[in-house]
Amino acid sequence: MNALLSIWTWVEVGLVALVGFFVQLFLLIVTFLFDKRRYVVGRCFRLVGVTAAKLTPFWRFGVHGPVPDRVAPNTVVVSNHESNADCFLISFLPWEMKWLGKRSLFKVPVVGWMMGIAGDVPVERGDRDSATGAMARCKAWMQKGMPVMIFPEGTRSKTDELLPFKDGAFRLAIEMQADVLPLAVSGTRLALPKHSWRFATSRGLVTVGTPISTKGMTLDDVETLKTRARAQIEALRATLKPLTGGAAPVPATDTPAAP
Repeated sequence: MNALLSIWTWVEVGLVALVGFFVQLFLLIVTFLFDKRRYVVGRCFRLVGVTAAKLTPFWRFGVHGPVPDRVAPNTVVVSNHESNADCFLISFLPWEMKWLGKRSLFKVPVVGWMMGIAGDVPVERGDRDSATGAMARCKAWMQKGMPVMIFPEGTRSKTDELLPFKDGAFRLAIEMQADVLPLAVSGTRLALPKHSWRFATSRGLVTVGTPISTKGMTLDDVETLKTRARAQIEALRATLKPLTGGAAPVPATDTPAAP
């Protein structure tokens, strides 16, 4: 039964993505000359992800706790990374940001095209030149008033423990004197397990932390900034785990994301 439902879910996700692609392409044509931040096509892409998640029979995703309607333009958003479903879950947040993602995802038909149209930034893992170019593109988006979203672990953790954080997001924040905004996700690890095509029942939640200012910091403070962001993500995750474990009920304070 799981295999059949998983196949149906992949078909559903594919159809939603295909329809969303043509909507996004139309919006790109309409807004290209005046929407230099690609806000409209970016939000379209995120809402396609939200729609696909809501139609997936295995998933109950939402936002926990207070969430700002917008974040400061000069912000680097960072989050732990449990599975490919994290992107669907974080898209429930009500603001647009450009995502740093591995280049191979941009080669996936339809979804990869939509990432490119949205303005997301590809990076080749382990390639220094690619990383340098990707950081330059992130800076360009921030200079246009668009926050960026980075998973500092660099890849999905195979266990419940956070992987070591890479420096890139924090160097970028300090160089731009930008805020670092920690997020935490929980409950998505089984939603779409790493190296598996089968979906699983999942209660996924994302919560938003407190911005960390980098004003006055230098690159000597990268480790301090990483430590502060990691500690906040760990604390945020701890608040979510009792709500996403399956046994504990989800309180009414959870706020569903706006479609």
